[in-house]
Amino acid sequence: MDSQTPKANGTVRRHRLSTRLWHWLNAALLYVLFTSGLGIFNAHPRLYWGQYGANLDAAWLELDRFPGWLTLPALYSLAMSRHWHLAAAPIFAFALLFYMLWSLANRHIVRDLAFRRDDLAPRHIWQDIKDHARLRFPTGDAALRYNVLQKASYIGVIFILLPLIIMTGLTMAPGMNAAWPWLVDLFGGRQSARSLHFIAAFALVAFFLIHILMVLLAGPVNEVRSMITGRYRVPEERP
Repeated sequence: MDSQTPKANGTVRRHRLSTRLWHWLNAALLYVLFTSGLGIFNAHPRLYWGQYGANLDAAWLELDRFPGWLTLPALYSLAMSRHWHLAAAPIFAFALLFYMLWSLANRHIVRDLAFRRDDLAPRHIWQDIKDHARLRFPTGDAALRYNVLQKASYIGVIFILLPLIIMTGLTMAPGMNAAWPWLVDLFGGRQSARSLHFIAAFALVAFFLIHILMVLLAGPVNEVRSMITGRYRVPEERP
């Protein structure tokens, strides 16, 4: 996020080009990965913990198949779902790695996402929670900075949730079991990795839905425009 003095029309450059490109690329890739992943899950809609899991084993979660309007392709095809999933996954993984490295190089992480001492004060955190609950969005200079809940969410997604999805996905690949057998031990077995992969995917969907809701409530035109053009109109200070 670029913070600078607003122009005469009240706009600033809010998001760097690298952030905007990664944002929209991620949106497309995550759609493909999630819907094709549900198509793969439909082949055996049961989840287990440990190394092994089959029809006669006790599952911790058993679901009906997801409907066609949620899967890619819409008609059940395990082969095509795997094709879409494996085509998108490497692009997703390398894009995340590039974004992490680039954000370190241009100091986006240190400047915009790193917690400041004041951010972690209990009073500050509680105030942010109350403001979100009351739908009181920041104005003026405060609108040009991520608040503590945004920082926690973005750090959690970029550095925990997304890497977890990638690593558990690799653990389920037979070829990676041979190349990196420690991955299976790290997650407690291939079936545990599959369960964690499923949980992380739906946690990401929950983040996405909350993210969209906040964009709609904060002003979708201004928010979406800033992620397309980089230009953001700063909300006027409250009296």
